[in-house]
Amino acid sequence: MRIHLTSVFVDDQEKAARFYTDVLGFSKKHDVPVGGTDRWLTVVSPEDPDGPELLLEPDGHPAVKPYKDALVKDGIPAASFAVEDVPAEFERLRGLGVRFTQEPLESDSVTTAVLDDTCGNLIQIMHEG
Repeated sequence: MRIHLTSVFVDDQEKAARFYTDVLGFSKKHDVPVGGTDRWLTVVSPEDPDGPELLLEPDGHPAVKPYKDALVKDGIPAASFAVEDVPAEFERLRGLGVRFTQEPLESDSVTTAVLDDTCGNLIQIMHEG
């Protein structure tokens, strides 16, 4: 068994597509209309284009907004992405105007930072080792 697809709920798919590709550096894999303004919109790591996909899923279901708001209020990231160098990625992203809720923090052998994805989620970047 392996992870094929996971998702984050976003409040604006177009804004999310720009943030996750232009800012975070993911590559768009699928962008298919599914009715109304919603799309099956996935991104992948350019380092593993056939690897797991991240669905930028519309957050229209009534249960989603309270869930997302509670996670953000408690500082809980909706997803975690691996990077090679958290402090360097923090500086790169901050230079692009990304807002962080947690600056790089080292704990044992893990370094993390948490950013706001502009679409209603907190996202953790991390490196082990």
